[in-house]
Amino acid sequence: MDGTSSIKFYRNEDVVKVVGVIPKGHHHLRLLIFFKDQVIVLHEATVAAIVRAYIDIVSHPTRRAVELVQTRLGRDVRKLGYAEVQLVDSLRSEDEILNEYNVLFNSTHT
Repeated sequence: MDGTSSIKFYRNEDVVKVVGVIPKGHHHLRLLIFFKDQVIVLHEATVAAIVRAYIDIVSHPTRRAVELVQTRLGRDVRKLGYAEVQLVDSLRSEDEILNEYNVLFNSTHT
């Protein structure tokens, strides 16, 4: 698991507010999440990937995990208007993903 040394867990009560906005002069959404200790800004493509992962799991009768990984897609592969860098499904099995990340959740109080 990459980059887990500084993982922060946020509960719903840690979120102060969420703001979605298309900034002046831009065409795509930015999502600002205000936590008690910091603010993060996500681009529309990242929010779309999070929504896809959420829907893939909660709307499926058995699915328990999905992993999206950063992938560079050439113009000949990606849809018109999509960025070169996308988060797309990894090739790992659901069991592999669950086994790796359950260790993280079992070692914390989330």
